[in-house]
Amino acid sequence: MDKKKVSLVLGSGGARGYAHIGVIEELERSSYEIVSISGSSMGALIGALYACNKIDEFKEWVLGLNGMDLTTWLDISWDNRSGIFRGIKLMEKLATMIGDKNIEDLPIKYTAVATDLNRNKEVWFQHGNLLEAVRASISIPSLFTPIQTDGMLLVDGGVLNPLPVAPTMSDHSDIIIAVNLYADRQNFDDSLPMIEIEKESTIKSMIDNVIQKTQGILSDDEIASIPVFKVLEKTLDSMQRTLISYHLGNYPPDVLINISMEVCGTFDFHKAYTTIEAGRRATRNTLLAF
Repeated sequence: MDKKKVSLVLGSGGARGYAHIGVIEELERSSYEIVSISGSSMGALIGALYACNKIDEFKEWVLGLNGMDLTTWLDISWDNRSGIFRGIKLMEKLATMIGDKNIEDLPIKYTAVATDLNRNKEVWFQHGNLLEAVRASISIPSLFTPIQTDGMLLVDGGVLNPLPVAPTMSDHSDIIIAVNLYADRQNFDDSLPMIEIEKESTIKSMIDNVIQKTQGILSDDEIASIPVFKVLEKTLDSMQRTLISYHLGNYPPDVLINISMEVCGTFDFHKAYTTIEAGRRATRNTLLAF
């Protein structure tokens, strides 16, 4: 039997984006052929790795990470007016996996979505350097320094479109499948094995310390009393969920795979195993009902 050709839309969501790995693995196991990928933020990153046939290598790497390991891959930008991290070390690591590739040379159609703050509009990267497109798409405001190029100030694609279905609408595929990383709790599978250490990510503590040391407006006690990451995370979650509802109303996919927000937090990059497994199970359940 011929495989169904899929245009896959991978949403933004920080560490929840690990679920995309499980989604892709289950689609392939179920005899679907992914012929195009559109992604924002972490979705753009995972999509790029898949298009380069490097997703297994990335999976092996992230499964071995803990909070302390993450700090070695994040280089602090001391001019933190535009972002706490420059992202150079992380991109160098990704470069060892992806290499120097152009989007137009990939074996499948690929779109990375970023946001141009100068013009307040989406930017679709469908040609040009793949790593540069990924770096623009993952630039979470205030965390990673934005990319300035061709008169644009580029940040995370999720700022305007966290689930970019539109770029796939003209694809020659049988079905559009989108992965929403901001679903409600009822989609959470409580049977998932929780093998990781349940504690605050080291990355959170490290960035909080950086913020405290580089701010001069509030006293140390006042700064320490602000749960910086909780406020940022809740802000991102609220914004993303609202935008997803809006975009799905305009560009509904044929199949929507919902990943519960309860799987992990936006910055829980040390929880790869359970998040990948959540993506696999959500895909399996969705395909059974389709």
